[in-house]
Amino acid sequence: MMNRSLSVRSKKSHDSPAEKTAPKHRFTMASLRGIQQPELSKKLFKIIKSENHAIGAYESASRERISIASQISDWGEATGDDSISDISDKIGVLLSEMGEQEDLFAQNLEDYRTVLKQIRNTESSVQPSRDNKAKITDEIQKLKYKEPQSTKLVQLEQELVRAEAQNLVAEAQLTNITRQKLKEAYDLHSAAVIERGEKQILLARHMRRLVQLLDDTPVVPGDIRPAFEHSAQARQVLNDAEEDLREWQPSFDPIPSSATEMGTDLMPPSSATGGGSSSTAEPSVVGGEDAPAQLDSPQQEKREISGSTAVQGEGYQQQ
Repeated sequence: MMNRSLSVRSKKSHDSPAEKTAPKHRFTMASLRGIQQPELSKKLFKIIKSENHAIGAYESASRERISIASQISDWGEATGDDSISDISDKIGVLLSEMGEQEDLFAQNLEDYRTVLKQIRNTESSVQPSRDNKAKITDEIQKLKYKEPQSTKLVQLEQELVRAEAQNLVAEAQLTNITRQKLKEAYDLHSAAVIERGEKQILLARHMRRLVQLLDDTPVVPGDIRPAFEHSAQARQVLNDAEEDLREWQPSFDPIPSSATEMGTDLMPPSSATGGGSSSTAEPSVVGGEDAPAQLDSPQQEKREISGSTAVQGEGYQQQ
């Protein structure tokens, strides 16, 4: 907590947390380009955009929770009851920390969403390879129907062999990066959910300790309630909550990964060192949050095809 005072009441003379923290503006020109997505990456594009809305909802919930924390503290003070005033103020501190945890959860989800983007970008880069292969195949079929004896057929068949070799490598790289990043993404996602849940439970348990300090014994008209005698205990509850948050450690086991054996070309080391063509290029793997993956072939399969180049997909940079 946290580095926070033991009261949220001191903030009431300033702007509320909801007013201080403006919603993050997530709209970009990329929002208008959803229909331009390659067919291969359309579904994941939609998932990533939906996650964006979900993250925004968690951020909004965080701001609302912090605002409510301040309001409950102010209300308790306005009752004129010292016991309610003290307890409600400290409940406000815990509620405010719950709001902060929601914001932290939203940040962790953004990290998970960023990993999904790497799969989407790789899919976008592979689509041109598929399209090129399909286009050449279609041209061959049309030419065989119209001019079966055409000399251009030989040239097209050679181009098809090259296109198939490029696509074969691109598809292997796609499945490698998809498995690696899907595993990484939901490792982050599940870890964030567990952290959020455990910390919220921790704070809720301390809140219950606070509530137990409030004496709700009925009084008859004219009776005066005794002064609140648990201020020190209430303060200790906040200290304990802060200490527990500071000492919190993940309670789950890490998810093992074999992706460390994958080279920078998104292929296993045995593939990168295998025989074949002398045309070996260093690939440009997904760089940054939105950069598209550039897929290269570590070898041009086992066909003796010269001039075969790496698959260069168009870059799609969306939020």
